[in-house]
Amino acid sequence: MITNKKKSKKERITSQKKIILGYLKSAKTHPSAEIVFKEVRKKLPRISLGTIYRILKNLKEKGEILEIPSDISRYDGNISAHSHFFCQSCGKIFDVFDKAPILKVGKLKVGKIKSYQVYFYGKCKNC
Repeated sequence: MITNKKKSKKERITSQKKIILGYLKSAKTHPSAEIVFKEVRKKLPRISLGTIYRILKNLKEKGEILEIPSDISRYDGNISAHSHFFCQSCGKIFDVFDKAPILKVGKLKVGKIKSYQVYFYGKCKNC
């Protein structure tokens, strides 16, 4: 008897992916791919920058991390609903967890909102 069962394509969670995701979840600085590469190489000295970019893209597509667009993309392991503040003086990016009252996750005339990203620009209190 021949059965035609489809194999479910399950993605492997590699040690490389675990280490990159773990680093991003612990980082509070919103690192670039190059910084992720520098830090991850401490544990995985043979990893390539190309592998870092590929894994970051995959994690972003799967919704496991956020990509913060800037001159150089930055990454955030915290995927909870929050905004980001860009200091235009020192270049740091800060998480903003205050709720913006004008933003409500729900339905609009054009469709249903699942998530959003808001960016604030200014000068941080340290500058």
